[in-house]
Amino acid sequence: MAYDPNNVFAKILRGELPCVDVYEDEHTLAFLDIAPSVEGHTLVIPKAPAKEIFDLSSDGVAALMKATQRVARAVKRGLACPGLMLVQLNGDGAGQSIPHVHFHILPRAEGLDLKLHGRAMVTPESLEPIAEKIRAAL
Repeated sequence: MAYDPNNVFAKILRGELPCVDVYEDEHTLAFLDIAPSVEGHTLVIPKAPAKEIFDLSSDGVAALMKATQRVARAVKRGLACPGLMLVQLNGDGAGQSIPHVHFHILPRAEGLDLKLHGRAMVTPESLEPIAEKIRAAL
């Protein structure tokens, strides 16, 4: 299936939908998930139109990983979490819900349960204090 230029992340990249961003460079954008599994749930996406990681060039994958590592460090430091989980899904069969390649950065701590992703939306205003902590740690 071809890349859908009307997916949510493509609209965010074009400025048609808002996001609470924490990091941006020439190749990537990172922002807080509006339907988080856990506080601090951060997404890192490439600016290139790619449905799955296999659709990115090698340089695109490298840029995405570099940004994911940088943002993950900031999430860990900024939110003082003892651990992180990185999740990257490819295709419907793997549970990918947005057809634009992305990494989930999930702060983790022992005993901290994850909520099902996408079940409860939060307001951008409630995400801003979390975003500030991450931005400050970059």
